Amino acid sequence: MAEDVVLASAVMTRNLSLDPASPGTLPAALAGRSIVLVGLMGAGKTCIGRRLAARLGLAFRDADAEIELAAGCTIAELFARYGEREFRDGERRVIARLLAGPPIVLASGGGAFIDAETRAAVRRQAVSLWLRAPLAVLLARVSGREHRPLLAGGDAGAILQSLMTQRYPFYAEADLTVDCENEPPDKTTARVLAALLDWRPPQVLPVQLTSSAYEVVIGHGLLARAGAWLTSLLTQRRVMIVTDAQVGALHLAPLRESLATSGIAAQEIVVPPGETAKSLEHYGQVVNALLEAGVDRGTMVLALGGGVVGDLAGFAAATTLRGLPFVQLPTTLLAQVDSSVGGKTGVNTRQGKNLLGAFHQPRLVLADTATLATLPARELRAGYAEILKAALIGDKAFFDWCEINGAAVVGGAREAQAEAILRACRFKAAVVGADEREERASDGRALLNLGHTFGHALEAEIGYGGILHGEAVAVGLGLALRLSARLGYCAIADAERVEAHLAAVGLPAELSQLNRRFSADRLIAHMRRDKKTRDGRMMFVLARGIGAAFTDRDVPVEALHSVLCEAGCTE
Repeated sequence: MAEDVVLASAVMTRNLSLDPASPGTLPAALAGRSIVLVGLMGAGKTCIGRRLAARLGLAFRDADAEIELAAGCTIAELFARYGEREFRDGERRVIARLLAGPPIVLASGGGAFIDAETRAAVRRQAVSLWLRAPLAVLLARVSGREHRPLLAGGDAGAILQSLMTQRYPFYAEADLTVDCENEPPDKTTARVLAALLDWRPPQVLPVQLTSSAYEVVIGHGLLARAGAWLTSLLTQRRVMIVTDAQVGALHLAPLRESLATSGIAAQEIVVPPGETAKSLEHYGQVVNALLEAGVDRGTMVLALGGGVVGDLAGFAAATTLRGLPFVQLPTTLLAQVDSSVGGKTGVNTRQGKNLLGAFHQPRLVLADTATLATLPARELRAGYAEILKAALIGDKAFFDWCEINGAAVVGGAREAQAEAILRACRFKAAVVGADEREERASDGRALLNLGHTFGHALEAEIGYGGILHGEAVAVGLGLALRLSARLGYCAIADAERVEAHLAAVGLPAELSQLNRRFSADRLIAHMRRDKKTRDGRMMFVLARGIGAAFTDRDVPVEALHSVLCEAGCTE
């Protein structure tokens, strides 16, 4: 009775009916999809599958039973007559036939998901869920069972342990994992159902470049499945993780577990948190640690953290052994929408920000939106500035969306954050794809610097770490629009609209909000040292209106000076 209450609570809190005849109440993410349960023998796939199918109003099928029905003999007899290879071939065909029909709950055989073709078919047509149980539970459930051909004539515990080692890296590729203990099946079913109802498929955004191609994957809980995403990219099952002490304390555990489950060995390099880590000193420390670990050119570097870690680890990967593959695992909103996409890496020097670096594209970007829940509100707002920048450059409809949904994004709304990240990354991917190394004389990738000429000057004047990058960019966006209006390119109302939205989401919209006095001449001097300056001519990204940005190298210094003074700077 208690288990029934648990199940009812798990379902009703999500407004889902328990009536088996009402499958129309399934959430959109599950509609039209089969559910495939994977796991070792004894995990409870058939027992849980029957209960789950009844709750969801779907038909239940057991792959082993279907195979026996088609063959007219038992699984054990099939193994004895034809061997495992022939059995797996038949199993593959049966599962493909079942998945080609209407949605079902399917209990697969323990070895089915090991087959690459079967995994691909499941990925296309179903949601896969791994029922993961500890060895003691599995052993208790299969002991004495005569219909388990893989256990025949051997020590069941040793055989199961061997199967766990062989198969768990493949099971880890399932969409979901639910740990099963020695508990009543209805309780496990409740947890399986809750996991399914909370599941959303990750968004996969392709980035196509002239030199390479990779994917940006956006979803909830991706760090806990990182091993599965990395498996196909690795030439050796070994990685080096670069992270900072603060991020490591929060997010290393699920990453480590995922890598270990997928059979991937990992070593860690930990740097201090904050902008100060993005220095020549710490760059040298990371490179030395990589070399001392004996990496070769097939060793993957994983950058786990915000933009500082991503830039630092990416630059170390770009220059160690003339280039190591690396993957971005951004944990801040700012990094997820900006620095992790596009391949810019580097460190700061005494002369300025990002003056030493390289273009080095990642092999994959995994943007786990679950990590955003650990960010302070200030960090979330800072990341939002880069989202708004994308809208201002070339997507007025996106800016309109931001005005409606911006508060939800910085307030932690999961769906709004995922949508904002997807839109911003899609825009940046298109820009980077057309101008990978910022070689176009005008516009192109340079447009992504909207607000940055002002922002970098503010960072240099205040000192790195004294202001968040996104905060500096936010003020820079308002100043860029005001400079555009001063030069007659857009209406002053556009600048005021942008500043009003920045203020509405809690970002600094004006220089006066930074609580210090600035010299216009000093800020302009910082701008002249910006790496975008050519032949002494500063480059600005301006706008002919919201969503219509362009580059300009002919901005009169007098107009720039006037805008800064009107914003509150001294001479």
